[in-house]
Formats: sequence, C-alpha cells, structure tokens
Amino acid sequence: MTRSSLYFLHQAAEIMEKTNSASRFVDLVQTKKSFEDIKYWTWSEMLIALKQCQESPSLTNSSIMLKKCIDLLSQKISLADGASSSASSVNSSRFRSSCDSKSTESLKTNFASTTWWFEDLLFFSTECLEMFVQSMVSHEFDQVLLSKFLIHFQKSKFFNATSDVKMKVIESVIDMLDTLDENVLSLKALFDILRVTLGLNINKGSKNRLEAMIGSKLGHATLDNLLVPSPYGANYLYDVNLVLRLFKAFLSGGINQASPSQLAKAANLMDSYMVEVAPDPCLKSSKFLALAKVIPDSARKSYDEMYYAIDLYFEMHVGMSEEEKEKICCALNHKKLSYEVRIHLSKNPKFPLKSTPSSPESQQPETENLLQNINYSKSLISWPHNLTEGINTDEKEDKSSEQIVLYHGKFDLPADNERFKVHLEGMQWRVLELEKLCRKMQTQMRKILKSRVASSYCQVKSLPKLCS
Repeated sequence: MTRSSLYFLHQAAEIMEKTNSASRFVDLVQTKKSFEDIKYWTWSEMLIALKQCQESPSLTNSSIMLKKCIDLLSQKISLADGASSSASSVNSSRFRSSCDSKSTESLKTNFASTTWWFEDLLFFSTECLEMFVQSMVSHEFDQVLLSKFLIHFQKSKFFNATSDVKMKVIESVIDMLDTLDENVLSLKALFDILRVTLGLNINKGSKNRLEAMIGSKLGHATLDNLLVPSPYGANYLYDVNLVLRLFKAFLSGGINQASPSQLAKAANLMDSYMVEVAPDPCLKSSKFLALAKVIPDSARKSYDEMYYAIDLYFEMHVGMSEEEKEKICCALNHKKLSYEVRIHLSKNPKFPLKSTPSSPESQQPETENLLQNINYSKSLISWPHNLTEGINTDEKEDKSSEQIVLYHGKFDLPADNERFKVHLEGMQWRVLELEKLCRKMQTQMRKILKSRVASSYCQVKSLPKLCS
C-alpha cells in the first residue's frame, strides 16, 4: 500500500464499514492507522493526496483526510516561512528532511523565496482555497504574503478560463481577502480587483464586501482610482454610482469614526471628482447633486472647488431648468466660500438669481460708514499740535494711548438679506486688519517724533555755548 493510494483505500474502507462486514474491519483499522502517519508525508505526497481528494466525486468539505492534508500543508509552509529567517534552526532541518528532492530543490537557497509554494497550489479548487486560507490564518501566518498568494491565484486561474469560472474564482478571492486584516492589502490592489470584476456579474455579497474594503481606505485614494469607466451599456462616461457607494461605505461607520484629516482628504477628493465628471453631457443633475451632498458639511473647510465644479456643470448643461439649478446650488454653503468666489458668484449669470447673493461691492457705502467710526485723523493728521504733550508723557500714558475703536456689534439686517450680512462681516474683518496696521504706524511715528524733538532740543541747548 503506497501513500499515494491511501486516499482510495480509505474511501473503500469507509464503504465496507457501512456494510457492517466484520471481515473488513481490520482493513479499516489498518487504513486509518496509516492515515495517522500523514505528518510524515513529503510535500509531493501531500499534493498528490489533495489532488485525489479534489477529483473524487464523493469529496465533501468535511472530509477528514482533506482537512488533515490542508492543515499539514499549512504547518509546513508556516515552518518554512519561519525557517527563512533562521535556516539553521531545528525546525528548519526537520522540515527539509521531510521534503522530497523536488521540494528541496525549491528551497535549496534556504527558503530565500517566500513565494516558493505559490505555483504548487494553483490546482486548488475554490473550496480547497477557502479551507487553506482559514488554516493559514489559524496558524498566524503572514497575512500580507497570504494576500499576495490570493492575488496570484486569481490572476493564474483567469488564463483561458470561462466567465463562469472567473466569476467563481474572483468571488472566492474577495471573500477570503475580507477575512484578513484590513491593512494587509493596498488600496491600489483593491481597485485592481474592482476593475477585474467590472465585466463579471459577481454576486451582490462579494461586491458589497469589496466596496466596503475600498471604502474603509478611501481617505488615501487618488482621483485616478475613482475614474472607473461606466458599466457596459451606460451612456455616461464614469461610474458615478460606484463612487457614491464607495463614499457611503467610507462614512458608514459614522463621521466620528474617520479622522479629521481623512475627512478633509475625502472632501477634496470628491470636489476633484466632481470637476472631472462635470463636463460629461450625459451626467444627470440628480447624480451630480448626489455627489455634492454625499460628504457632510462639517467635513468641508471650503466650498470653492465645488463652486467651480457646479459652474462647469452649468456651462456644459445649458438646457437645465432654474429649478434643477436651484437644487444643486442648495449644496453650496456660502459662508464657506472665499471672498473672491463670492464676488464671482454674485456676477455669474449661469447661476439662478435666488441662489446668487448680493454683490460684495454693494457694501461699499456701509463699509465707508464703518471706516468713519475709526479715528485715523486724530492720530495721523493732528500730531504736530500734540507734539509737546506726546514727548512729556511717561511710559504708563504711552501704554494707555488712545485706542482705535471698531464697531463690533452684530449687524441687524432683514432675514432676506442674510447673504449681504455675510459679505459685510467679511469686510469688517478686513477693517480689523487695517486697525492693526494703523496702530503700528502710530507707534512708529511716535518714536520718530521723539527722536527728532530730542535732537532739536540738544541743538538749541548748545546754541549759547556757540555764541560765547
């Protein structure tokens, strides 16, 4: 009885056991005893046994022999992986002694290649693959290397495979990747898998798992990652629905789950994506509005880039109704627009009148009134008349010199003029900056005057000496 034929003998012995044949009971005991010696099998013998298990029509996932073979396979790979960093260890020697000439040839460089076993396991069915990954995880094997094997397995299985086989393989690979730590696979690798699935009708569960894995890393994505072509038959350029699902997956744990920097990056990424898809003439306004609203307002520091995207969208979709434009404009937070953008918006004829604030330039009379409350002339124009008083003041009086007063009260404007209020308050802050500059000028001017008067005083004091 050879080890390669042990599987068939074990299957035959089980059938005989079901017939309650006492004469065959000894054969079953001997077969099971030989089966217990599986831990001494070589690498090649285990591969042969696994192939026989897969080819058998009576194979089930609960097969004792299949599970033991896969478990032993996982142990040997884990042992070899550990031996790669210490080739002189006892376990490494024990593993090498249990391998045949073929596997030893693969490992003759002291396991320098950590992927030496990849090609040997490409015969796995998807059922065996799942059992193997579970076994490797239970042995705490390097999950980064395990994820690389899954990607290699998927690419290798796709050669000359039918659509049904590809679909089954990619679903299994996605499901196995989902069981690994979320940090073992790069975002680029996940997007590569996503692009592979575009032409395959994979099941909804696998698709949701893949999108959830990508969504959890979306804070590190780039614009190129999101530019996924639209599905076959769609008339728009990029797959906007996919991007919406990815951002919803990113926010599915709640806005408090993501760091402020990740939220800011996600908001900037969405703004860039909106600019990219805005020129698409086939992109519906409802989809563009959904893109604008998917990121919460609290995650945005500025709406300038979104304004540019909306402006570009209106320019490319001239047939839009005022109602459609107003719905999109509701996504803009005017309080988070820069002063320059607000000026541009107030003069932009592409935007509906209801969403256009009053021009900041119309605030000029109000601003002039505010500036009149600031006493510039008293400190800059009348300084010659106060020269003597300024020189004789002590340090305490200098510190308590007259301060420039700026009106800080809130503007009491009608509710329908709220946007004008925002612009006016922005001008008020600019006046504050002028106030600071004016104070600096006063201080410098006072110092210059003191030095000049002191110099003149010394010259006058020296005149009697010169006359004598």
